[in-house]
Amino acid sequence: MKSLLEKLNIKPVNAGACTGVDGWMMDPKGKELVSYNPATGEALASIIQATPETYEKVAATAQQTFLTWRQVPAPKRGEVVRDLADALREFKEPLGELVTVEMGKIRAEGQGEVQEMIDICDFAVGQSRMLYGLSMHSERPSHRMYEQWHPLGILGLLTAFNFPVAVWAWNSALAAICGDTVIWKPSSYTPLAAIAVTHIANKVMADHGLSGVFNLAIGPGREVGELMLTDKRVQLVSFTGSTQTGVHVSETVAHRFGRTILELGGNNGVIVSEKADIDMAAHAILFGAVGTSGQRCTSTRRIIMHSSIATDLTQRLVNAYKQVRIGDPIKEDTLMGPLVVNTSVEEMMDAISKAVADGGEIVAGGHMLSDLGANFVEPTIIKMPAQTEIVKTETFAPILYLLEYNTLEEALHIHNDVPQGLSSSMFTDSVREAEAFLSVTGSDCGIATINVGTSGAEIGGAFGGEKETGGGRESGSDAWKVYMRRQTNTINWSKELPLAQGIKFGE
Repeated sequence: MKSLLEKLNIKPVNAGACTGVDGWMMDPKGKELVSYNPATGEALASIIQATPETYEKVAATAQQTFLTWRQVPAPKRGEVVRDLADALREFKEPLGELVTVEMGKIRAEGQGEVQEMIDICDFAVGQSRMLYGLSMHSERPSHRMYEQWHPLGILGLLTAFNFPVAVWAWNSALAAICGDTVIWKPSSYTPLAAIAVTHIANKVMADHGLSGVFNLAIGPGREVGELMLTDKRVQLVSFTGSTQTGVHVSETVAHRFGRTILELGGNNGVIVSEKADIDMAAHAILFGAVGTSGQRCTSTRRIIMHSSIATDLTQRLVNAYKQVRIGDPIKEDTLMGPLVVNTSVEEMMDAISKAVADGGEIVAGGHMLSDLGANFVEPTIIKMPAQTEIVKTETFAPILYLLEYNTLEEALHIHNDVPQGLSSSMFTDSVREAEAFLSVTGSDCGIATINVGTSGAEIGGAFGGEKETGGGRESGSDAWKVYMRRQTNTINWSKELPLAQGIKFGE
């Protein structure tokens, strides 16, 4: 851990809140939080978490900074984000390694997550010159109508453990070019990655004579998170996590007329047609189901396969699972690391038991790997006779359910018959089937792809889903608009005062 911090060129801090280079706050009333390596159980480091008093200082700074930051021209704000991208490039390797050590995803995925941060920063730099509003024709003579977008305020950002740094960048890069300031409450499982990113952001802010644009407040959701949800200064809350918690976030923020971005549960299905390239499908399913140990919101959890190719595809997947190297995620040849915490192991084993009780047949995996460590499991494939409640429930672990279909209509029904609606995929070489899957009567998810797996979305498209996934959108396309407020403007340059709709009022 010390070598990683040295590579990141940061000094360890024992504080859980920060507003800038000189803004690390030590609160004597704060509770200790220990970060553990999920692969070894080793205690990596401890910090003192933010208290309500600390949060207030962070929020006050973010609010004060917003008043000046919003006046900086957007292209100039983009220059700050451009330098953030360059700083992330400089520290890509050690930051990616820190993600691997603290969260447990394999080395390649840790590096990929930092690359995702760099990509969204690059995207945001270009977007800083394209915060476009429309120009409309007025029905009244000598009037001009147009819309413009103004900075919104403070973004409250609550991120999950599975992408401990990338989701920060998805939100923070866009919020920054839009003129907002950010308060980040990361997962309590990954505080060190958040501290490392904040050090990097602090250096970039200092180089531009700034402080308080990117702020950090580490603490329990029921304390620091709840303060953020009820804080009227926080105009927008972006939350990544469970659907159950997302309901509380939505209700609490809506009660004060705040805005939310909700990235909640996913239960992602892949339809594999009899007209599919089976080898391609098997490769995509393997990464989708096993990548990040099944702890992505876009992880593949359900395979809906045509009965004519079911035996072939099942055997290919079983053979592929036998080749998965499980172990220390920092090693180059490891393909699957541990689950983040032992309670996730318990939840996985419980889900397997329920699936078997529902008539499921385990065809691969199904066991804990205690000899490797308390958080290691075998990736598991379960052939199900029908889509039961446990199949409709997202289990955040590497469980893959196999279901069969005979008609496309049946496949689409099975696919959509779950509460979640994040990512979806169909493998087929039939144009008709592909278009049906992408049509209004096809996939009901926010992301739908053909001959591409459910996991590994690019930053250029808006990311998010429907139904119990929350309906939020982050990252690319026009997702930037949620970080701003829209204003419709009308200018009357005549000497008359006509009313709209031809209304006459008085003389």
